[in-house]
Amino acid sequence: MTDQDFPVSEFQARLERLQSALRDAKIDALFLNTEAEVRYYTGFRTLFWQSPTRPWYLVLPAKGEPVAIIPEIGADLMRKTWVKDIRTWPSPRASDEGLSLLAGCLNKYARIGILSGRETHLRLPLSDFGELKERCRGCEFVDVSDIVRTQRMTKSALEIEKLATICGIASRSFERSDTLFHEGQTLKQAFAVFRIDLISEGADDVPYLVGGAGPGGYGDVISPPTDRRLANGDILMLDTGATRDGYFCDFDRNFAVGHADDDAKRAYSALHSSIDTALAIARPGVTCSELFKVMATCLGSADSSVGRFGHGLGIQLTEPPSLIDFDETALQAGMVITLEPSLEIAPGKMMVHEENIVIEDGPPRLLSTRAEPELPVIGG
Repeated sequence: MTDQDFPVSEFQARLERLQSALRDAKIDALFLNTEAEVRYYTGFRTLFWQSPTRPWYLVLPAKGEPVAIIPEIGADLMRKTWVKDIRTWPSPRASDEGLSLLAGCLNKYARIGILSGRETHLRLPLSDFGELKERCRGCEFVDVSDIVRTQRMTKSALEIEKLATICGIASRSFERSDTLFHEGQTLKQAFAVFRIDLISEGADDVPYLVGGAGPGGYGDVISPPTDRRLANGDILMLDTGATRDGYFCDFDRNFAVGHADDDAKRAYSALHSSIDTALAIARPGVTCSELFKVMATCLGSADSSVGRFGHGLGIQLTEPPSLIDFDETALQAGMVITLEPSLEIAPGKMMVHEENIVIEDGPPRLLSTRAEPELPVIGG
């Protein structure tokens, strides 16, 4: 990365909103060390997070400028961000993987926010976190997951623009299904040609691509693709999380190979209708549980035994909130979410349908090009 994904003003606005919330909660500083949060507040984007060898730390005071405490190998890239206070150490080393630098920074704060709620983790050895607390005995570590979660759920106009771009890329690739997929093709080949098409269309990467295929439906949508060949009567589903500038799309499409049986057609139509019911009520103030329930009721179920029917979307493939019966988060303008109902067609056979939308003041806006109302047939 040689250029920032956003102007400095975007990151300054994020920090100002965070600092205001921290001060209201009487938190003196926020300590972060997970990829999404560090990138959200700094713009530091790298695939080096794939390696678990080195920890990365960011301290955001309730007043003042960010402090990045990172391995020396990341200093050059961090200097390309808007962060000016960058403290480094030669990592990996046998002891003290940045803890002295981190403790020296945190010791002046009485109450330190950390992420310890749902869908969060600390990206450092538990023993190191224990040592950090020993070195900061005068500090109180407080969970501020809700503060960060609330801020990240609502996207800025610039974030929505990036999400719209990658959703448009994936939509155009899906529209070429007739030329990409065919009877006799292995599922591995289908995955490969689709991945190549997404990159050719403008995606930076395709870190998430899952799906399934089978006669009249599919039963497993998370296993790696196999050499099984697509056969007449199969339903092929591909679900892509392609990225552009670090932002994800996340939606799927279903296709019948050769022909579709009546059960598959009815299931597809039911899923399409359930999304219509969600689009009809997805407005600011409606809760995630309400959105889930209208889709579940449309499909003949009313509780979370079917799993969730969507989630937030952004710099992570799945973000809060969850569209499920126990999530009472109220929708707000600027939230980007997936609508993802699923339906069991027969024992061991299912169908899933997914769209990406942004909540606005009024009807939501589709970021993914809406799927056809009838099950598309390839080579029919």
